[in-house]
Order: sequence, then C-alpha cells, then structure tokens
Amino acid sequence: MITVNLRPGKRRKSSGTSFNFKGMLDNFRGLGNKVKDPLLLGAVAGWVCVLAFLGFVYLNNVRQLYSLEPRLEQARSEHKRFKAFIADKRRQEKIRDSLLAQITVIRSVDGDRYIWAHLLDEVTKALPAYTWLVDMGLAPSAPAANIPAPPPTRGAKKAPAAAAADTTHLPLVQPAVSFIVNGRTVDIQAYTRFLRQLEASPWITDVTPVSAQTVIEKERPVTAFTIKATFKQADSAYIRTVPLSHSVR
Repeated sequence: MITVNLRPGKRRKSSGTSFNFKGMLDNFRGLGNKVKDPLLLGAVAGWVCVLAFLGFVYLNNVRQLYSLEPRLEQARSEHKRFKAFIADKRRQEKIRDSLLAQITVIRSVDGDRYIWAHLLDEVTKALPAYTWLVDMGLAPSAPAANIPAPPPTRGAKKAPAAAAADTTHLPLVQPAVSFIVNGRTVDIQAYTRFLRQLEASPWITDVTPVSAQTVIEKERPVTAFTIKATFKQADSAYIRTVPLSHSVR
C-alpha cells in the first residue's frame, strides 16, 4: 500500500498501535528513579529469579514427561507379556510337581518289583553247562520286609545256559538284597566258572562261596554248592528298556 504525504512540511505521526520501545525504556528508567529502596528492588529481583527458575523447571519436566511416555508404554507391554509368561511357568511347575509326586508314589510301590527278575536273568546268564539250580531265595541275615519272595526254581539236571527272556528294566532306585543260590554241578571247574561270571555281572556284588561238597544224587556223585551274593543297582550304561507291548499286524 502506497501512502502519499500531502503536507511535506510536517512529519507523519506514528500509529497508536505500533510498539514504542523507546517509550517503554524511558518509563522503566523513570520507575527505577522513583523506587529508592534497595530491599524492595532485591525482593523484586528475587521473585523474578524464582519465577524464571520455576518456569524452567516446569518446562524441563514437561519435556521429560513427553520423552518418557513411549518408554512407559513399552514397559507396560513388556509387563503384560512377562506376566503371562510367569503365569504359564507357574502352571507348568504345578503340573511338574504333580507328575513328580505321582512318579514318587509309583517308585515307592514298584521299587522292588523287578529285583528278582534281574536276579533270575543274571543268574541264568552266568550259569555254565552241566550246572543246575536247586533253589534260590533271600539270605537269612537280610531283612525280608517289603521284599517279595521268589518262587522256588527247580532246574533240570542240564539247565540251559542261554539268557532268559528280556525283562523291562526300570531306572528305579532299588534296595540292596542279599540272596542265596543252591545248585548242583558235575564239574568242579563249572562251579568256579559260575562264581567268576556272577562276579562279572553289573547287578550282583559280594559273591561269596558258602559251601561246596560232593553228594550222591541218583547214584551219581555231584558237587552241591551254596553261594551268597547281594543285588545292587547297575549303572545306567547297563540298563536296557524294551516296550511292554508290540503292535502285531
């Protein structure tokens, strides 16, 4: 917009709405000349500083609040995720504890169920030719509580030296059982071989010959022997597991 001064001799008055910085500066100087009390000036200056400090602190806090809001949302999402994870972990731990309690009960019931199966299997494997068993049972000195008594084994004069059928071996902590084996042989060397093979078994320890004497059985001289040994839990390397049932097509 172009303004034309029709009176060149006179200066154009400034608009009333324009900012008069010089006038304000003069008024401020005049105010300083009017106020002569230094304590009042110090108090005013102190309040100005306090207000400026509070404004700075407020703006700084607002800025930090805006910057921390994304981190707060991230922490809330992480909290929800880990809360669900911890709840699932606790549920799995309850299931685990329940299964462990059931396994403990089963082990307390079945802990000695397979002792004689192992013993009969190992004794059959160690039995040499021309040697047979008369009976097999618990040693008199061993406590018979909670130990099932084995059925009496009456072998033929020539018991087969082949191993018995495979037995399911469970990795249970089984108690030590002392047992006695009574047998007959027509060869004294077979008796000593039987002792060595029993000692080599991972399930049998403390093999001790109790007695060995010659007797007449069916008009033939044979060696009657008694052996004492102890059952022990074998190392896991010697334990084999077989399925309890097979699907037959």
